[in-house]
Amino acid sequence: MSAPYRVGDRVDGVTWVPLERRRQERPERFEGATVVQVGSGYDGVDAAEAYVWVRLTDCTERQALAAEVTLSAPVEVPRG
Repeated sequence: MSAPYRVGDRVDGVTWVPLERRRQERPERFEGATVVQVGSGYDGVDAAEAYVWVRLTDCTERQALAAEVTLSAPVEVPRG
């Protein structure tokens, strides 16, 4: 199974915040964020729990659940 997103894709969604951090940080909605990493970085994580890391407009990076992100603009891949 291939990943639903590629590095460079633009996506819309909500950041993911672990329950134990919810007092300090709240999930936030984003639009047009750039995917900078696909996957959690851990083996054995299934697609329902897979993460993408996105760069927000303020240049910070956040995690989002891949299942809760939608593609707004795919990255253009040059054909060669």
